[in-house]
Amino acid sequence: MTEPLVSRMRAFGTTIFAEMSALAVQTGSINLGQGFPDTDGPAAMLDRAVQAIVSGANQYPPGPGIPELRQAVSEHRAGHYGLNYAPDGEILVTVGATEAIAASVLALCEAGDEVIAFEPYYDSYAASIALAGARLVAVTMRPVEGRFTFDPDELRAAVTPRTRAILVNSPHNPTGTVFTRAELTAIAELCQEAGLIAITDEVYEHLTFDGVEHIPLATLPGMRERTVMVSSAGKTFSVTGWKTGWICAPAALITAVQTVKQFLTFTASAPWQLAVAYGLRNELEWVSALCDGLRHKRDRLMDGLATAGFEVLRPSGTYFVQTDIRPLGFSDGLELTRRLPELVGVVAIPTQVFYDHPDRGRHFVRFAFCKKDEVIDEAVTRLKRLSA
Repeated sequence: MTEPLVSRMRAFGTTIFAEMSALAVQTGSINLGQGFPDTDGPAAMLDRAVQAIVSGANQYPPGPGIPELRQAVSEHRAGHYGLNYAPDGEILVTVGATEAIAASVLALCEAGDEVIAFEPYYDSYAASIALAGARLVAVTMRPVEGRFTFDPDELRAAVTPRTRAILVNSPHNPTGTVFTRAELTAIAELCQEAGLIAITDEVYEHLTFDGVEHIPLATLPGMRERTVMVSSAGKTFSVTGWKTGWICAPAALITAVQTVKQFLTFTASAPWQLAVAYGLRNELEWVSALCDGLRHKRDRLMDGLATAGFEVLRPSGTYFVQTDIRPLGFSDGLELTRRLPELVGVVAIPTQVFYDHPDRGRHFVRFAFCKKDEVIDEAVTRLKRLSA
């Protein structure tokens, strides 16, 4: 029998997250790979979900999302960023940010179109673009003065007559970079000059550190009308399993994305939607405390990794720390992370799998710090054996 999988998806097998998490379970290793917290979100918000279930909110919610959540998202965008989106027509609730991005790419990109993304990039981007029959064009981010950034000239050179959209992830997974206003301005100017749609993945919008500000691309002049703004509750409220996200965009773009989304999942998770609406209105102080705690965890892990012999790059946001493994005598992150469970009982993620050009990221390994302090400390103790 010939290969049943369509050719455009044959490059996508089991994700690195599934592989490494399975390896953690098989070996009993500490999992600093996949980015999910080991503590729950705000108790009152969790109770709202339970109340919604027992009170009968268990049938299909409206396709665009429950009105309470769309209104809460609208209030949140206006209050935090001065962006006004109508709850009816300019906000669409999705099954997490992953579906939001996939539906947006499928709705807005024709076969043969090109989509720019910054590498290293979250792995679902490449798969979504391939599903659409489009082509990903990668612009490489490199460490400069301790943070990953891109060359504006390389970004400009990536645009061709086939370029349809640009995927912008800030705060950026997996590097932890939060794009500056100057970087975002370069992107915005190019979008307007070339007539590009921007799809912005902002799921870590509230998780930035050291006074670094998250600036939505849609707030820049001329960008609201051409930006599909994606976020979700998972990272903000430590409920990654709820898979409740949303898109904010002009009505024409929302209509396009909803046309696709209705044939993917149609709708989902009525109880979670109601609980997230409560969270957006009542639990942002909890989120602020979460962010403070994550900053301490970041510093705890960074200090430990440096002591263990890694070269550590300081992230300004997200759950993740990037490390250079060459000071420890290693050069291939994929090989090392597959051996780490056996060597020291820790799981991490090789950054090279997020590149179109793997050699550019071969010596980087990503560790997640959204874990309990005692888990981080034990992982560091084990990792120190690498330099023993």
